[in-house]
Amino acid sequence: MIEHFTYTVKGSGPGLLLAHGGGGGAEPNFGPLMPDLARTHTVVAPDLPGSGATPRSAEPLDLDTVADTLVATALDAGVERFTILGYSLGTGVAVRAATRHPERVAGLVLTAGFARMNNRMRLAVRVWRDLLDGDRELLAHFLTLMATGDPALERLSPSELADSVAGLAGFVPAGTPEQVRLVEGVDTTAELAGIRVPTLVVAATLDRLASPELSRELAAGIPGAELVEVESGHLVAAEAPEEWGAAVRGFLDRHR
Repeated sequence: MIEHFTYTVKGSGPGLLLAHGGGGGAEPNFGPLMPDLARTHTVVAPDLPGSGATPRSAEPLDLDTVADTLVATALDAGVERFTILGYSLGTGVAVRAATRHPERVAGLVLTAGFARMNNRMRLAVRVWRDLLDGDRELLAHFLTLMATGDPALERLSPSELADSVAGLAGFVPAGTPEQVRLVEGVDTTAELAGIRVPTLVVAATLDRLASPELSRELAAGIPGAELVEVESGHLVAAEAPEEWGAAVRGFLDRHR
């Protein structure tokens, strides 16, 4: 594993480290929130191996190493203590980072996340992984079906839906296979009770990929965690950026 991920830094103030989802990237997963977050925080936005400008890993990814490298990335950016804003797979990375580096992690915001997969997610991720080796348009149809909430999906005209699927088919980071395998290996359930930093869990109530029950399980397992629910599918940045941003902003302002 490389010493640190490729990253961008925006803003100034207390540290805020981003951990994106599997098959995503810092800008696609957090872009709508970053301008506001950078008003008050030093936002370190890394890309996992095979996303953005970070080279693809030649080896399978493991959660410990990814969490350690994420923390090393913040240190390389000059940020020594930080809140981690994790999305989807990034919530597992964030929890593991807090477990392994408690002196560095000041807080957690866990969005559309999970400590372990349930059977629905296990089935969906298996299909996702298998489709990566085949028809990318079929993969995009599947991910659109699983990751988009019904209201957002039904607002699209047939031509807009076709354009959206085509755009998604063209956006598959090279490191997606390794990142999806990492999703399958996440299990931080035994670590939750040991988290001792302020934590906000944001559940997406229309999420069919990482169902809201998994976010509620995260919140129930972490002592003192706050739970906020937003009406959105898994693609929170696209479907509910204002509601998500307001929840994150409120938490950060309370715990600066």
